[in-house]
Amino acid sequence: MSRVHKVFLSYYHELDQARKNVFELRFGNKYGAIISGSVNDGDIDPMLATETTRQKIRDLYLRDTSVTIVLVGELTWQRKHVDWEISSSIRHTEYNPRSGLLGILLPAYSDKYFKGDTTKYDPHTIPPRLADNLASGFATLHSWNENADVVQEWVHSAYLRKSRIIPDNGRPLFAKNRTGSRWEY
Repeated sequence: MSRVHKVFLSYYHELDQARKNVFELRFGNKYGAIISGSVNDGDIDPMLATETTRQKIRDLYLRDTSVTIVLVGELTWQRKHVDWEISSSIRHTEYNPRSGLLGILLPAYSDKYFKGDTTKYDPHTIPPRLADNLASGFATLHSWNENADVVQEWVHSAYLRKSRIIPDNGRPLFAKNRTGSRWEY
């Protein structure tokens, strides 16, 4: 079995696009550790109905990926599309098998919340659905790493975990983007 997987990258487009581009270039193009598939700005009409947007994400972008990576920046937890992408990726449907899930703390996250300490995180400042799945053991969370072998191992482990652990997808979907410095239950 190949250890290179097609991954879906979920992230906050406005704040973390540059880091997403670095991730794809470094781990996809340069080292071949992953094959990236993700939604880019302009791919989906923002005027579409919510359910249509969710269906497009699920059917067009998640369909042939096997692991979802959430790039966690300082405000990623607030974004409804990140919530929808995580929810869709961990659901098993007729056309889309469940994906594995992992999060990577971006340097901007650690700099804001922990003054550069990449070994810590506050569960109320990462996407709630990711936090639920960290608690259930379905997902893992890692600090940014430049080593392609390490990242590839994280992805492969998420791929293997998806068939052994049931994800937690019970949280209601975000109806809109959130605000504030952290989320509450």
